[in-house]
Amino acid sequence: MKYTQLGRTGLKVSRLVLGTMNFGPLTNEADGHTIMDAALDAGINFFDTANVYGWGENKGRTEEILGTWFAKGGDRRDKVVLATKVYANMAAEDPAWPNHDKLSALNIRRAVDASLKRLQTDHIDLYQFHHIDRDTPVEEIWQAIDTLIQQGKILYAGSSNFPGWKIAQTNETAHRLGSYGLVSEQCLYNLVERRAEMEVIPAAQEYGLGVIPWSPLSSGLLGGAIRKEREGGGARTTTGRSGAGLADTKIRAQIQSYEDLLDKHGIDPGETALAWLLTRPGVTGPIVGPRTLEQLESALRAVELELSEEVLSSLDEIFPGTGPSPEAFAW
Repeated sequence: MKYTQLGRTGLKVSRLVLGTMNFGPLTNEADGHTIMDAALDAGINFFDTANVYGWGENKGRTEEILGTWFAKGGDRRDKVVLATKVYANMAAEDPAWPNHDKLSALNIRRAVDASLKRLQTDHIDLYQFHHIDRDTPVEEIWQAIDTLIQQGKILYAGSSNFPGWKIAQTNETAHRLGSYGLVSEQCLYNLVERRAEMEVIPAAQEYGLGVIPWSPLSSGLLGGAIRKEREGGGARTTTGRSGAGLADTKIRAQIQSYEDLLDKHGIDPGETALAWLLTRPGVTGPIVGPRTLEQLESALRAVELELSEEVLSSLDEIFPGTGPSPEAFAW
């Protein structure tokens, strides 16, 4: 397994991030434990989750599955760089009770203690804001985060789904207050959805943040969706995270060209999509969310896959990026 630094921290993390979103809803506890053991054995040391994973009535279930895995011992917790998230409303009541969501100091304090209990650990290595909070002052957020760092409950803070301007605002406020600031951004980024290249990734690079792309296969579109559809195997989904899918004639034509290109070169679509992200400037490592051991093994092969300049150029032709702002719009 290849390793890199997590942004401007001293943490060394694997070039693949194990996403646990499926543990609970789609993968049972025992299989989740098996996948995590296999990932750790393969050298993956960066695990990502969120307090809301499990969803619906089972919110928090995914963190609980990680907690029971850590409780097995064998230095599992010590070997893992653990990341989780805060933002979603975790109250059991419906409608949701106020102050049980977003990034108020009260909810951050409540949420981190609940996550630590579910995870059966005394600290979280990377505590991520799952979404921007338009209501809470950034100064209040950093006050809460600094307190948690002083208490030893978290080591670093990161963002997720932040636009470039919010990364800048959040870190400039941190610098003014003497806080450490964000060390990572977890964003939607893949061959189909490249808008992060305009401002999010340049902002992350400017402030020294690691970039952790989620949905690297665009919810299955880049994993051989048309081939699976043709073979009757049933693709996981025909709709990407951007909202467009195989029903869109332009997207379908792009995916067909993509699969034809990779058939020509004899390489796997899903592995190619991951390997492409590993070539992108600023990217720490994409999040893979395997539901089975076979999917994990495929992801591991992607780390060793070297894409030729011919393939990389062809991928840019099929899925042209917008380019960074403002250069892409200069005349």
